[in-house]
Amino acid sequence: MIAELARDVEGAVLRSAGGRFFGWVIGGGLPAAIAADWLTAVWDQNAVLYGAGPAAAVVEEVVGKWIKEILGLPADASFALVTGTQMAHFTCLAAARHAVLERCGWDVEQKGLFGAPPIRVLSSDQHHGSIERALRHFGLGLAHIMSMATDSMNRIQPGALEQAFERGGSSPTIVILQAGDICTGAFDDFETVIPMAKRKNAWVHVDGAFGLWAGGSPKHRHLLKGVERADSWTTDGHKWLNVPFDCGFAFVALPKAHRDSMSHRAAYLTHDEQARDQMDWTPEWSRRARGFPSYAALRQLGRTGLANLIERSCEHARSLIRELAKLPGVVVLSEPVLNQALIRFEDPRPDATPADHDRRTDSIIAAVVASGEAFFTGTTWKGTRAMRVSVCNWRTTARDIERTVAAFAKAVGARAADHHDSSATSHVRFFAEGI
Repeated sequence: MIAELARDVEGAVLRSAGGRFFGWVIGGGLPAAIAADWLTAVWDQNAVLYGAGPAAAVVEEVVGKWIKEILGLPADASFALVTGTQMAHFTCLAAARHAVLERCGWDVEQKGLFGAPPIRVLSSDQHHGSIERALRHFGLGLAHIMSMATDSMNRIQPGALEQAFERGGSSPTIVILQAGDICTGAFDDFETVIPMAKRKNAWVHVDGAFGLWAGGSPKHRHLLKGVERADSWTTDGHKWLNVPFDCGFAFVALPKAHRDSMSHRAAYLTHDEQARDQMDWTPEWSRRARGFPSYAALRQLGRTGLANLIERSCEHARSLIRELAKLPGVVVLSEPVLNQALIRFEDPRPDATPADHDRRTDSIIAAVVASGEAFFTGTTWKGTRAMRVSVCNWRTTARDIERTVAAFAKAVGARAADHHDSSATSHVRFFAEGI
């Protein structure tokens, strides 16, 4: 049966764990993390209570402590291991909702949102879609988001935040900042913006799906200066920590707000008074013991290995952009701040229009993906089509960068590339079979 399954899906499994997958911010499982994930499945622990799996509970607690130390977050912050940054946002923003309404004398866990003081959310006009989904999940709605203007790198402008506070009066407020924009990799100015928000008694949440891992690199840690003063933070394990899907981390500076928004008690459950019961901190009841592969990844890498992985990925991103920029018609829209970048392929014809450049960009991406050499995705950024570059896989080597550049050189030089099918299904099929 298993052999039949492998046979039947052949050609339709996207090799996103490979070293030349640059389309989305996806890591590849480290050997130790994969082995620990196998054990996790075999042990089959429901990591919801200490009593349901003591080892899972203790290992998870160790992982939370280690990651706080690596990322430079407050030692007394609470944490949760969830499916990914999507649910980490949900967890942190539930704590934020509890805290800002409690300051107004409203118990949201008892009374709900009907009749509650309206909460406004101040966020970048380039915020990630997972923010919107989290806000929808617990009833705030998109109409409560006030988007603020950003600069050329998608960073919130402090002046825009100040104006937003002036327009909103004394409403309970959550401010959402970015540690690593999904397109440019840029970081908000935490040193300036967080104190501004704190003076207005706002809750500050940081979306650090991949960028928060900059805290593990002495070379890039400066990008996070001041971030420790926020109230909550999120990041993924299946990105730069390179553990298998699914794994994300939520951290909250006010453990009481976190616990009050999540915990539950029932007579038939076996709660422990001294050990940490995971269900007090997560939105899940039945849950996988994600602490085991995370622990294994951290043990395999260590501080030095993790720093090397982060810095190596960033150098590969810079090298890839540097070499692609030498090709005719390539325009670099965003240099790598960390491991993300944007480029565009312009139509060489003298009378080419912006729409022609858009088509050229999509056709070059399609040609490279169809070759099976590398995988990239496109995006529309500030009204123009561009190709995103994301590097965070431990398997990526200098040779992978060389092969990728060669594939683009061939695609750029081939006039037929302009006529490639650019459908997503075709891209996935060729990449799955060819790499």
